[in-house]
Amino acid sequence: MKIGYRTLKTAVGAALAIAIAQLIGLHNFASAGIIVILCVQVTKKRSLETARARFAACVVAIGFAALFFTVFGYHPWTIGLLLLLFIPVTVRLKVNEGIATSSVIILHLYEAKDITWGLVANEILLVAVGIGVALLMNMYMPSAEKELKEYQRIVEDLFRIILKEIVRYLRTNELDWDGKELPLAAETLEKAKKLAMRHADNQLWRNEDEYVRYFRMRERQLEIIEHMLPLVTSLTYTVEQRMMIADFIDELSDAIHPGNTADRFLRRLAEMREQFKAMPLPKTREQFEERAALFHLVRELERYLIIKSEFHPGNERKPQRLKA
Repeated sequence: MKIGYRTLKTAVGAALAIAIAQLIGLHNFASAGIIVILCVQVTKKRSLETARARFAACVVAIGFAALFFTVFGYHPWTIGLLLLLFIPVTVRLKVNEGIATSSVIILHLYEAKDITWGLVANEILLVAVGIGVALLMNMYMPSAEKELKEYQRIVEDLFRIILKEIVRYLRTNELDWDGKELPLAAETLEKAKKLAMRHADNQLWRNEDEYVRYFRMRERQLEIIEHMLPLVTSLTYTVEQRMMIADFIDELSDAIHPGNTADRFLRRLAEMREQFKAMPLPKTREQFEERAALFHLVRELERYLIIKSEFHPGNERKPQRLKA
């Protein structure tokens, strides 16, 4: 049985909150532990948002309880009527995450049968201790940096394999690849994006979303590769331009990494396009269709590279699209 960080933090936090509430002499001190259990979240930003919502909802709940119990008395149906109106208000105020915590406070006030300023102060302190300890527990989050870098390596290896298979077909017309790397790359990217977003939400003082941007960039590139595959498999004739593109993709596959090499390959792609223009025109319909498909393939490669180039906003110049 594996005990995770969140479970450990919840257990330690609940015990600590109860101890603090009991030490300062609060009534219903055990409820501080319940509040910690409700407030411990998976990311720092999420914890702050939840804490704000729960504290605001508890303040609103105390006001509702004071009004309803004073007007209608301490009856079970009063609680039902109170919740009937209180819950929509919390939804409207966008603090509905605090409904469960607020319900605990409302029940404390109901059991007391007499709402005093001392009791209100006790409940606010209970909430403050529970939320404060939960925030303290959530200040430590294990770093996902190592796991994110491993996801990067896996995705880049899969891209490299896919591009190498495209190169092999362009050079040999052999098509015995099962394509398993395509769904595996998509699945890996989905997992990596979720982890990257969680990692970004744990950066309170800086907006560190580079990994999120990176995996979204690779996801867009994977879509381009999927568009390229039918084009590649439609090619049947061997022409000189086909070998040139194969050599280009082969070199491109060896240069897959998080850094920026896209501008260099975009320049090379433009140069290769100019070389194509200088070559003799196709003499047969088959050669014409082959050249047209290769031209389309070059366009897809250009899109693939521009996506990578845009991932590095610090470039001195924007990538230039190939001229028609």
